[in-house]
Amino acid sequence: MQGNFSHGTRYLLRGAKMLNHKSLRLFVIIPLVINILIFGSLIGFAVNYLSELMNSLLGNIPEWLGFIEWILWPLIAISLSLITGYAFTSIALLIASPFNALLAEKAEELITGKPVDSLEGFGAALMEIPRSIIRELSKLLYYIPMFLFVLVLSFIPGLNVVSPFLWLLLGAWMMSIQFLDYPMDNHQLSFADVKEAARYRRLSTLGFGGAVALCASIPVVNFFVIPSAVVGATLMWCEELAD
Repeated sequence: MQGNFSHGTRYLLRGAKMLNHKSLRLFVIIPLVINILIFGSLIGFAVNYLSELMNSLLGNIPEWLGFIEWILWPLIAISLSLITGYAFTSIALLIASPFNALLAEKAEELITGKPVDSLEGFGAALMEIPRSIIRELSKLLYYIPMFLFVLVLSFIPGLNVVSPFLWLLLGAWMMSIQFLDYPMDNHQLSFADVKEAARYRRLSTLGFGGAVALCASIPVVNFFVIPSAVVGATLMWCEELAD
């Protein structure tokens, strides 16, 4: 497999460090506000729901198997945190996708010093909302079969031991493709091109997506994941995929 896993993980941190650049600040604000509103409004509901769900799942264990709770509790907690992180991120991306594309455009211009012939300003981003939603839905249709497969495995005794690792692997792949799509779509490349590019640099793709998936499942940190990942994916596009 081509690419570099550890190098891929660093794209997210590098993207976060670029957010404070004066030429990007304005284009970070709208996605960031959307993220805070979505994550902030849903996080309380999610914590209560996950707590009740875990108590329900663990409450069905016979008393003589009580020691298994020490094994199942972290496995269930990790799996549910990752699933919740993916779900919230998907909702935020669906709403803010045109503004993320605009952030990717400005980040690429900053990185390369060359203009990108794509969206120009927030007005153009608003006009792109219908097309962006359709593209986001096409990505969801690609993810759903894999998501359901891992979800079913998570409820099969014995196999569900590996479910946290499968969720992380799936999340790494989904998140990389999701964010690489922004700079590549700015160059009129199809979703099929995005998947092919991700497979071509698979190790870098999984490293970057794994870092995004983990951070997306951490409260408060997930507020800043999306703009950081957009810029990080743009760095990966410019340095590893554009040629």
